[in-house]
Amino acid sequence: MADVPALLVYTRTTDYRHDSIPAGVAALRTLGGFGVDATEDPAAFEEPLDRYAAVVFLSTSGEVLTPPGRERLAAYVEAGGGFVGVHAAACTEDDWPYYGDLLGARFDRHPALQPGRAVIEDPGHPATRHLPPVWHFTDEWYDFRTNPRGRVRVLVRADESSYDGGGMGDDHPLAWCRDQGEGRVFYTALGHAAEAYADADFRAHLLGGITWAAR
Repeated sequence: MADVPALLVYTRTTDYRHDSIPAGVAALRTLGGFGVDATEDPAAFEEPLDRYAAVVFLSTSGEVLTPPGRERLAAYVEAGGGFVGVHAAACTEDDWPYYGDLLGARFDRHPALQPGRAVIEDPGHPATRHLPPVWHFTDEWYDFRTNPRGRVRVLVRADESSYDGGGMGDDHPLAWCRDQGEGRVFYTALGHAAEAYADADFRAHLLGGITWAAR
């Protein structure tokens, strides 16, 4: 296993906790190609992160890092490390401006869990190339405080006409990627329900995003 690249999967929550976290960790362990170290201990970020191909914040919430951990994570990404945020990762580290810039946008609100349509904007990315042009999915369809377009490469947007309660209008990014220093960042707003992590298309979406971000 020494030659298998590893992910640090972080699931600490100090605010809302998603019941789907165990299913998410289990899915990441079985996607293939990566070893997984899963933790909720902020002390993990006070150790060197260089051995990880990427750090994954899986539905983290609230303030989850210590000041030294923040410094270590920022230095890791700036030097070429990969960062992946899944779903409630956008509800994390509100008191740390760098994190908002790193991720690309912060969570605002969401309507009820319901089926809807996601439109693939960039079918050439590893996170989307397997998906149909219109992807039918069930999720919370997160709204964000600001539209990240222009600062990120938008991969998927929500079709707000396909569900009730959307608040961003016709231009509603849902998954994207970006560069940060020498590192790469991938974020998907999907992944609320445990059932998502058994969905073949969503699993491939996650794996593609992680593979792209990982160094």
